[in-house]
Amino acid sequence: MKVTVVGAGNVGATCADVLATREIANEVVLVDIKEGFAQGKALDIWQKSPIIGYDSRTVGVTNDYSRTAGSEVVVITSGLPRKPGMSRDDLISTNAGIVKSVTEQVVKYSPNAIIIVVSNPLDVMTYQAHLSSGLPREKVFGMAGILDTARYRAFLAEALNVSPKDIQAVLMGGHGDTMVPLPRYTTVGGIPVTELIGKAELDAIVQRTAVGGGELVKLMGTSAWYAPGAAAAQMVEAIVRDQRRVFPVCIKLEGEYGMNGVYLGAPVILGKNGIERVIELQLNDDEKQLLETSRGHVKEVMDALDKMTANA
Repeated sequence: MKVTVVGAGNVGATCADVLATREIANEVVLVDIKEGFAQGKALDIWQKSPIIGYDSRTVGVTNDYSRTAGSEVVVITSGLPRKPGMSRDDLISTNAGIVKSVTEQVVKYSPNAIIIVVSNPLDVMTYQAHLSSGLPREKVFGMAGILDTARYRAFLAEALNVSPKDIQAVLMGGHGDTMVPLPRYTTVGGIPVTELIGKAELDAIVQRTAVGGGELVKLMGTSAWYAPGAAAAQMVEAIVRDQRRVFPVCIKLEGEYGMNGVYLGAPVILGKNGIERVIELQLNDDEKQLLETSRGHVKEVMDALDKMTANA
């Protein structure tokens, strides 16, 4: 069982660390373009194994994708991080080129791999990876919904002074500012969240979640990494262990929710084949309108990528 993480920066290294610590794969290969960087991160994680107590081997390589051959799952975190004042859309040109190159190398050596995209801007980078891989949508999808949902659940747990373990929630749509909150599908120990918190406070939490990434960029001067890395690792675990977990992920919609050819977050069942099934919720009119707004935003960025590709 081999899992590859491309990009040994903060998100990629965190993902590799969680994968190793939880013994999700026998071998975790960390790849980076910077000489010695992935090797150092992988060695550091491996040297932690006697302290924490795990068997998973971590191996680092510099741009040698032959070492990733036969990977069952590949997590792509490569690309520039977002800086203060920079929107996700500003990253599109540079990161699309990086994701395209990485995806082609991944598929060359692991043609049967399931690919999880973490690079920003997430929705359109998933589109790029899907185009470059030639794989079906069930095997190329993005990590966004788990991260957004985790932020939402963490904020709710804080406000209600309860364990985040007891909060279940679903968010849809694009990653970030145009995400679609679904309070109707949010429960605390099975209790609808609307019975435990007022509308104004809930709306404020939803808004904070929508700009959650930006809040961290302002605080730290760069993007988050602990939660994104752990979220990607959780997706890998669901696939490798065939857990059939219900998660919101970024996937190409093909008729679901009345939408075609756009990459949006939607709840799915995640198992050994990747996306086992897309779950279609019965949205009310307000939720449908929010999802349509999100679709329009993502489609604009997809169209921008198409124009760049056409003019290249």
